[in-house]
Amino acid sequence: MAIKKTELYSSLWSSCNELRGGMDASQYKDYVLTLLFLKYVSDKAKANPYAMIDVPQGASFDDMVKLKGTKDIGQDINKVINTIAEANDLQGVINIADFNDEDKLGKGKEMVDRLSKLIGTFERLDMASNRAGDDDLLGDAYEYLMRHFATESGKSKGQFYTPSEVSRILAKVIGITADTPQDATVYDPTSGSGSLLLKASDEAPRGLSIYGQEMDNATSALARMNMILHDNATAKIVQGNTLSSPEWKNADGQLKTFDFSVANPPFSNKNWTSGLNPNEDEFGRFVWGIPPEKNGDYTFLLHILKSLKSTGKGAVILPHGVLFRGGAEGRIRENLIKQGYIKGIIGLPANLFYGTGIPACVIVLDKENANSRTGIFMIDASKGFIKDGNKNRLRSQDVHKVVDAFTKYLEMPRYSRMVPLAEIAGNDYNLNIPRYIDSSSPEDLHDLAGHLQGGIPNQDVDALQQFWQVLPNLRSSLFTPLRAGYSQINVAASEIKTHILQHPEFTAFASLTLQPFTAWAEQANLAAINIDDKPKELIQRISEDLLERYADIPLLDKYDMYQILMNYWAETMQDDVYVLVQDGWTGLPTVS
Repeated sequence: MAIKKTELYSSLWSSCNELRGGMDASQYKDYVLTLLFLKYVSDKAKANPYAMIDVPQGASFDDMVKLKGTKDIGQDINKVINTIAEANDLQGVINIADFNDEDKLGKGKEMVDRLSKLIGTFERLDMASNRAGDDDLLGDAYEYLMRHFATESGKSKGQFYTPSEVSRILAKVIGITADTPQDATVYDPTSGSGSLLLKASDEAPRGLSIYGQEMDNATSALARMNMILHDNATAKIVQGNTLSSPEWKNADGQLKTFDFSVANPPFSNKNWTSGLNPNEDEFGRFVWGIPPEKNGDYTFLLHILKSLKSTGKGAVILPHGVLFRGGAEGRIRENLIKQGYIKGIIGLPANLFYGTGIPACVIVLDKENANSRTGIFMIDASKGFIKDGNKNRLRSQDVHKVVDAFTKYLEMPRYSRMVPLAEIAGNDYNLNIPRYIDSSSPEDLHDLAGHLQGGIPNQDVDALQQFWQVLPNLRSSLFTPLRAGYSQINVAASEIKTHILQHPEFTAFASLTLQPFTAWAEQANLAAINIDDKPKELIQRISEDLLERYADIPLLDKYDMYQILMNYWAETMQDDVYVLVQDGWTGLPTVS
């Protein structure tokens, strides 16, 4: 029977976290994710002799299982891993973690027990037969564990992972479409664990050619494993300092250029000039200005601009300071705006990222249409999130709303607008979003006469005009005139809710709101789900249909309706659908 995704993820995290002991999550993740990777490639090789990764004789996960309880388990695990690394040119990728490190794993029986239990956590999983259609179950499990390790790793060590919700926004706003050719390229100069690159590649029907560079050796290894787990074994991820020693260059020694680029670089890097003299940069990356020596926020943006083709498009996550700081950064910003390279800016909520709690923004770049640019599209998405533990998280509806607004240039009050370049120039090229979008809520004004003499100000009642347009007679049943400018309520406070719910106009409205759902359910036809259907395509189709059906229903936010479905999908429905597409309806438990 198919493995349920949520059960797999939670059991993996629970088991791994229980065995961590006193080790820091940033260290323990290397052991867990390496074993998860080896389990995956072993199961794949067992099912397919022509799998991308060669598993030599004596170096499978089954051979690791035989090591459980043996006194030299740590040393022998290292041997198995090194054998696979040598056979697949993965030295320095999968053999970074030392499974014989007594300082981290304990001595003697403690090490034997810990490693034996860790192997046992993955032993029961058969991943070769648990991929449904377009879903990479183990690859998604890898992402799940990385997200949890990033959460546990703390401020200084969680930067290897970009939240998947933010990654989806960047992937969708840079212009990858169904018509994007398979040979198109996507590049991340600070690739981290590779999640941004994978999300961007997934936007193209047949994927993209992936290139990346990551300075941290262990994180670069994570990215290489992540690519293989998501069936992108040909992705090119290298380790090194992109600024001082960029790996991707043409035969003439100049930077290789790409169709798309995404990046979440380190914020406010104070050491960006290490190994680099920006005044004599051989790649000409600083023609629009040199960032401050102690703040490198603009360095990767300038590097990406130089690394894009003349038709290239990119998106970079940066702290809000890049939008308004003066000095050298102000001059760079003015030059880029005058050149037309900045297509849009998206302000994100605070506390989304694992490495910092400060709010960030997404700067969207577009070289292709730079000459004809007359404005910059701005979005203030800072208020669209949900609390998730000690972090904030974008909901599905928040992501969808941002993408809809940006890709369709939808101007929404207090949320988004196209800002003319002339207006920006009038503000000395300051791009601070609150200068152009007032997202603050109207102030709640107190009426002293109402407090002293009684009555409800008519202006407060009028402020609910959107409700009275739909329920015109409800207003007169609730309020009657008291004196000039004031009304009195006709219903006791404790009975207001009952009065509204029983009012004929409200019951008619409630019936109206159910009609789109009924039509949607009939069209979705979930009873027709068959083996080999694709779950991700299914939820994409039915969620977009639901969103569209509620687009014109008054008083209801279509994105709220969309979120109800997406919550149900994440908590319950996806598990059932994945069982159905693998085992059929007989795979579901019988409900009596």
